[in-house]
Amino acid sequence: MALKIRLARHGAKKRPYYRIVVADARSPRDGRFVDEVGRYNPCSDPQVVTFDMDKVDTWIKNGAQPTDTVARLLDRVKKA
Repeated sequence: MALKIRLARHGAKKRPYYRIVVADARSPRDGRFVDEVGRYNPCSDPQVVTFDMDKVDTWIKNGAQPTDTVARLLDRVKKA
């Protein structure tokens, strides 16, 4: 099973709020997921990004691949 660390969209129309989840690559964007590892709110000022880094590191060691967007968010959190 190919796992991805990706964004799952929640929130209202034109007010997105994302959960960062580990999901099967074949499942739909907002469908079933294995584990929630963080949250991202682009509408707040400043943008809020939170990760459970222990879970993220564990999933990456087990073979989960972050999407490009999640990889950029991880870099931003690791630099701060």
